Order: sequence, then structure tokens, then C-alpha cells
Amino acid sequence: MTAALAAAVLALPAAAAAQASAHAAPVGASSAAAAIEELRARGLEVPVRGIAPDELRDSFDAPRGRDRRHQAIDILAPRGTPVVAVEDGRVQRLSPANGGGGIVVYQIDPSGTFVYYYAHLEGWAAGLAVGDPVVRGQVIGYVGTSGNAPAGRPHLHFAIYRLGADERGWRGPPVNPWAVYR
Repeated sequence: MTAALAAAVLALPAAAAAQASAHAAPVGASSAAAAIEELRARGLEVPVRGIAPDELRDSFDAPRGRDRRHQAIDILAPRGTPVVAVEDGRVQRLSPANGGGGIVVYQIDPSGTFVYYYAHLEGWAAGLAVGDPVVRGQVIGYVGTSGNAPAGRPHLHFAIYRLGADERGWRGPPVNPWAVYR
């Protein structure tokens, strides 16, 4: 187990940490379907307050540049709309506005299997810190246009990653969030 994962799951029970390592397999076609079904069964909250699941649009495979795919969904909402935790978990990482995702929250799920990535935020919720437990529906940030988001198009860039072989969620195989909410 890497130091990054150990720090991320420090407060999780030992069994959950073991499960995180056991789930580090790549997400192929069949395991992607299993991940989607597992996440559907959890009944994840839509991460932008006031948005219903049927309002979400699939942009997971949309091209970004010449050689990559979006691997996330964009949820358009007015600037400052609350962004909420999709389920219970822990804040794994907070990133300031110096990258393409801008102001970002990485949240690890209770089992240590999935990481939820909330990007282009206007800001974090007051007092939010790495290691903090979060509960489903808790405000963790606000919709914005930080990073490389167009200034006139506030939205949440929301991605789900299964912990990868290197056990760092933001580099794990992506899972299509739109498919989870269908």
C-alpha cells in the first residue's frame, strides 16, 4: 500500500483498507459494468443541489483535444450553487486553482474503493480540510469556473475513479457517472 493510500484510508477500518487494495484491478468492460451497478445500488446523491438525475447529460466519451476523452460529466448550474458529497466518505485531497480542474475536492468513499472528483469549483465549503469526514448531501463546495472552464459556463466537472493499481484515485480507471445515475 502506498503512503498516499495509507494516509487517505487512515481513519477507515482495517477491513475497508484491505478491500481497497483488493479492488485495485483495472476497470474493463465487465468490471466497469459491475462498478456502475455497485454505485447505482448506493443511490448516490446528484452532486449539484437542485439538479435531478434526468437533467444529467452524458459527456463521458466526448473528445477533449486530439488524444483524450472527457471521462467525466459536466453539470451546468448557476455560479455559487452548492456542490454536495454524493455519499458518506472522507476528503482525500484538496487542490487549489493552479491546474486544469481549478479548485478541486477529491472524496474517497467509505470502502476505499472509489474516489469522487469535483472540479472547476468557485471555492470549498468553509472549514473543509483534508481528512475530514463528509456525509451524503453535505455542502463541500460551490459551482464555478476555476481552472480551464470557460468563464461564461459555470459547471461542476464530476468524475468517478476506481482506485487504480498505483492506489491513487485520481489515476485510477474512470467510471461513467452518467451511467450510474441512469
